[in-house]
Amino acid sequence: MSNLIYYVEDDLNIRNLTMYALQQTGLEIQGFSTAAELDRSCEAALPDLFILDIMLPDEDGISILKRLRGDAATADIPVIMLTAKGTEFDVVSGLDSGADDYLSKPFSMMELVSRVKAQLRRRTGDAEGNAHTTTRTLGHVTLSPKQHSVEVDGNEVTLANKEFELLHLLMQSPGQVFTREQILEAIWGWSYAGNTRTVDVHIQTLRHKLGSSAELIETIRSVGYRARVKT
Repeated sequence: MSNLIYYVEDDLNIRNLTMYALQQTGLEIQGFSTAAELDRSCEAALPDLFILDIMLPDEDGISILKRLRGDAATADIPVIMLTAKGTEFDVVSGLDSGADDYLSKPFSMMELVSRVKAQLRRRTGDAEGNAHTTTRTLGHVTLSPKQHSVEVDGNEVTLANKEFELLHLLMQSPGQVFTREQILEAIWGWSYAGNTRTVDVHIQTLRHKLGSSAELIETIRSVGYRARVKT
């Protein structure tokens, strides 16, 4: 049985081209021009992945994303944002609202297919229970994979899925330096030889949410990131 994807894009030409590219790889995809159409389909059946444009006629993609993350039935379904906006503010807004990945238009169809398949592989792996379950504490930060929770000084902090996975990766191996490429492969499941800005944006938002414990994540100049052994 093929994976089902829901794609919201009001530009008919872009929507048809994207749907064709994904269908050619054996994926099942349904396209919508408005959030209302998407909502009606979600009532009938839920997909394995959402692809959302930001600029839509009835409700913007960020608003849809927030609703999906706030609903227990769709909270863990991967979301990829496809948008003409590529500024840091828009990227941070999408990732901070719970997006798993993003691509700015114009984008390569081959890269889109690669990222979609990576998200679907990760979803399958999570469903099979491959995640490590040991609760870890570094400094004032405690992370519990079983509860999917993070506390700073005893206060719970809400993280987006990829922020949680990134913090988990670093805290599993305190002191070990991870390059941006290694983080991309480990968290997103794909190797991307171009811009690694996705990692930097997630680090930025993660540090912000950790507040007084932001220094837990240390930048290793020209290399990558690591979790401090002592904070």
